[in-house]
Amino acid sequence: MRITDLLKSSGLALQTTASSKEEVFDLLMDLHVKNGNISDKEAFKAGIMAREEQGPTAIADGICIPHTKSQAVKQPGLVAATVPSGVDCNALDGNPSTLFFMIAAPATGSDVHLEVLSRLSTILMDGEFRDALLGTTDPTEFLSIIDQKEKEKFDEEPAAPAASTNTSATGYRVLAVTACPTGIAHTYMAAEALENKGQELGIPVKAETNGSGGAKNILTKEEIEACDGIIIAADKNVEMARFDGKPVIKTKVADGIHKPQELIEKIVNKEAPIYHHAGGSDTSESMEDDESLGRQVYKHLMNGVSHMLPFVIGGGILIALAFLLDDYSIDPSNFGMNTPVAAFFKTVGGAAFNFMLPILGGYIAMSIADRPGLVVGFVGAHLANVGVTFANPAGGISCGFLGALIAGFLGGYVMNLLKKVFDKLPDALEGIKPVLLYPVGGVLSIGVIMCAINPFVAMLNTALTNGLNSLGGGSAILLGAVLGGMMSIDMGGPFNKAAYVFGTAAIASGNFDVMAAVMIGGMVPPIAIALATIVFKNKFTENERKSGPVNFIMGLCFITEGAIPFAASDPAKVIPSCVVGSAVAGGLSMAFGCTLRAPHGGIFVFPVVGNPFMYIVALVVGSVVGMLLLGLLKKEVK
Repeated sequence: MRITDLLKSSGLALQTTASSKEEVFDLLMDLHVKNGNISDKEAFKAGIMAREEQGPTAIADGICIPHTKSQAVKQPGLVAATVPSGVDCNALDGNPSTLFFMIAAPATGSDVHLEVLSRLSTILMDGEFRDALLGTTDPTEFLSIIDQKEKEKFDEEPAAPAASTNTSATGYRVLAVTACPTGIAHTYMAAEALENKGQELGIPVKAETNGSGGAKNILTKEEIEACDGIIIAADKNVEMARFDGKPVIKTKVADGIHKPQELIEKIVNKEAPIYHHAGGSDTSESMEDDESLGRQVYKHLMNGVSHMLPFVIGGGILIALAFLLDDYSIDPSNFGMNTPVAAFFKTVGGAAFNFMLPILGGYIAMSIADRPGLVVGFVGAHLANVGVTFANPAGGISCGFLGALIAGFLGGYVMNLLKKVFDKLPDALEGIKPVLLYPVGGVLSIGVIMCAINPFVAMLNTALTNGLNSLGGGSAILLGAVLGGMMSIDMGGPFNKAAYVFGTAAIASGNFDVMAAVMIGGMVPPIAIALATIVFKNKFTENERKSGPVNFIMGLCFITEGAIPFAASDPAKVIPSCVVGSAVAGGLSMAFGCTLRAPHGGIFVFPVVGNPFMYIVALVVGSVVGMLLLGLLKKEVK
């Protein structure tokens, strides 16, 4: 069976236009209906969207191959469309998709068509071939281009690889296993990319494909023993016991498609860790690189924080402007809403700011459990924010930032547990899992959990808020110094983000002096370095002196990362100097009673700072201290 046995001219829509992924998918499904490939469009669509929930089928280079195995498929089918203007399908490379192939595979029966589909996935890796398909408006020519490429690729016996002193006794230095959840498209594209890149580098590579039709091109015991290492580019479990004691890299199937050279070179350069099989199940349990628990927690947290920050910054600054533009004397109890202009900024900013906690919880859960986790984390964080309990379903004492954080992690792990439970259901229910079972089961579960734990989290959150509000004198100054110093330890890394998140959480709790100390601590490093390049010119290279004015701007805009190049070139001198300067500025900000209602903005939000003159004094003093330490510690450049 050839590709053109499945793909007919009646199943083509060439040089068409579409405004969304859903519109293209509907067009392709209509082509399947027209060709008699599917019996129930809605059931087939549920299967297609369920596959999209597992990860985008838009691979890269303009290719999108939506596919599913479904009871609604009467016969194996393939349809295609070209959309020259491109459609955003969340492709792995971030570019729009222009070339679409939709695969309809029967849930049961012969898998002979899967070999055909694997061929299609393989030849699509050729850029000239893709360009030829996109350039034609004639269905007959479209099919002819595919047929010619298939004959060229598969009908001729490939030439034997040239002899090389770098090959092992079996001929392969690097082995690979590729697999994706459905085993139709990504599996073969990753294998083709790895083998092609190996040929280009002069490093023989053999890739085993774990497709829907079973494993093909299986790695032999002799090949495994003789190779330099193995690449596991897979998004599902693969047999791992056979690789015990060999260097192994475990990564996503997408990396096999997009990073073949990087993966091959890691094996050849002996940078891959040795895999030790733990016994029991002989399949891989995780498709991520081996990570510590701390690293996983940090990764999930940062996913939530990174999605939350635009809401915090946009909403927070607009709210701060509302206070700046309002007249406090009209009605002190309604400050921020007394004038029409202020009310506008306060309302719009509040709308964005109010999404902060649900977004945090939702994207933490999504990082843990993929898209099914989003609704669970979102709802759980909202219930925590409202303070819903069994005794008070309407809401009570808010659990705040801490509650949203807990809801995000609980929601993600609850959804992973539900996935395992629902995996035991019949295959016929596969299509309704993402649209019915996951959201209903997940939302119900997190609702019960949050109502049970909210009273305790609310007590803890209230205690933390009261503790912050009660800080005075030396305690407040020490807190400001610690937070300011943390902003400079890694300049955008985990310590910096931890301090910043603490500051934004304090704003949400109505404590505004903490954010002032955090922001000033982040502004000091670039400014201190810029001053040092002017005052201590002999301590810096010519290129470093030229970047001084840029660092002034970055520091005043609260972009701490401007100091990273200097810290990277001389960390032992630069980082301690900046940490001390930032700690001094943070401590002075607290001592002077400075407050900040906006979570970002640098000098542009100084008009809304409480006690702005002394805030500027704290910034200048901290920056000068950092500058003097840099001048003292750094050596002259020869």
